[in-house]
Amino acid sequence: MGGAQELSGPDLEAGVPLASLREGVPLVGRAAGEAVLLTRLGNEVCAIGATCTHYGGPLGEGLVTGDVVRCPWHHACFSLRSGEALAAPALNPVACWRTEVRGGAVYVKEKIQAEPLDPRGRSAVGPASVVIVGAGAAGSAAAERLRVLGYGGRIVLVDPDPDAPYDRPNLSKDYLAGTAPEEWIPLRPEGFYREHGIERIVAAATGIDPRGKRVTLSDGRALEYGALLLATGASAIRLPIPGAELPQVRLLRSLADSRALIAAAEGARRAVIAGASFIGMEAAASLRARSVEVEVVAPEEVPFARTLGPELGAVLRRRHEEAGVRFHLGRTIREIRPGAVTLDDGTELPAELVLLGVGVKPLVELAERAGLEVENGVVVNEYLETGAPGVYAAGDIARFPDPRSGQRIRVEHWVVAQRQGQTAAENILGGRRRYDSVPFFWTRQYDVGIDYVGHAGRWDRIEVDGDPSAHDCRVSFVQGGRVLAVATVGRDREALEAEVELERGGARWGGGEGAAPLRYCEPPQAAT
Repeated sequence: MGGAQELSGPDLEAGVPLASLREGVPLVGRAAGEAVLLTRLGNEVCAIGATCTHYGGPLGEGLVTGDVVRCPWHHACFSLRSGEALAAPALNPVACWRTEVRGGAVYVKEKIQAEPLDPRGRSAVGPASVVIVGAGAAGSAAAERLRVLGYGGRIVLVDPDPDAPYDRPNLSKDYLAGTAPEEWIPLRPEGFYREHGIERIVAAATGIDPRGKRVTLSDGRALEYGALLLATGASAIRLPIPGAELPQVRLLRSLADSRALIAAAEGARRAVIAGASFIGMEAAASLRARSVEVEVVAPEEVPFARTLGPELGAVLRRRHEEAGVRFHLGRTIREIRPGAVTLDDGTELPAELVLLGVGVKPLVELAERAGLEVENGVVVNEYLETGAPGVYAAGDIARFPDPRSGQRIRVEHWVVAQRQGQTAAENILGGRRRYDSVPFFWTRQYDVGIDYVGHAGRWDRIEVDGDPSAHDCRVSFVQGGRVLAVATVGRDREALEAEVELERGGARWGGGEGAAPLRYCEPPQAAT
């Protein structure tokens, strides 16, 4: 999960020469026992905390663009002037210090007290109340951003999951592996939402009346709203095969699912995972960390080939095999029985535990019953508005216009959901901000970490720079001569640079004059 950085660099309270600071190039030093990032912006020198508040990433190794620094680990963004967390996955600001330029040197002085997140005394213009259905990444981020923006009205966060919101990406990674304690999983401490005037109702929304601006709940209550955000997320798919309801069969979507999987793994020696999805493969790595024998069954010939391309897919397969995972590719499960599964070719695999990791489906039934437009998700415009006045959608259910491909897409990534929630909050308050963030996700399987920016539903070619087998490469997904997405291994800064490049309109295919030699490969079929 990360933590405080080891203190290094110059003593910034004692001062450093102003001439030693280059425009937009951060310097990491120390002040009052903390790691501090010092950055020169024209005639201004800014000092903020050097450690990302998400997982403790080193901001000094990040990328400065304008007055923003981006974390190299998971691309959170912070203001260099105030330390404010500008973009998820970080929700908390970093500290900010006053600086003083005197006698050709820069001195870091006292820490500036951050403004508390408190709805009282705020004056942001907005609806009389906001109801948010779904307390996952999008819903919780929206609720918090409303308060940060000064909204003092009623906010109600509705979700049947009593544990929400929590750090969902960790459920298949360190938490499942046993290397992250449960106290790391909640996004906020007990009492946070109550203290900040955000009502949390543990119930399911059963109906929406867009004309009457009312949401009905499973406990019989009805909530009036001025604005409504639908952030219902997605549910894990249970295969329609014999035995899929047996006790040893698990899904992995919620904290309760992860807890149950951990408990099941304690008494299991052998596990079969259906599907070579990110959830399935991250879970495979985590179960191997618990010394469970793992066999993966999937219909594709190369894991992740349709998402990451054949070379990165082959790298991840080899890494899993090195860790003892056995693959049955080009195969599906025909039947699950107590203690075993049968594949479509008749192969019998013993298993005390079966995990179905074959993907998720968006929870759109509530929107459908309300008469909203639904097409592989809830259709929204560039402001994340549905066709009903005052009703927005964000996260896994939102099908939104992608400014780079010109297509409507739906993206099931944690950071995308958080940033859409933040954008929806701004628009609920009249901001009229287009959602145009570049999608980002990360996966870590054993010692292989992959960052992916952009969205390539299909591609013509894959451009490979570096050596994937050495865990050092940049892979660009190209269609129509334009780079739509980039995956990197061992190149955190290049992932940030690719993100900025895509924000600015993308890049043309090809390395250009003087570029390193590149290799190209064709995908086995276009990604979907």
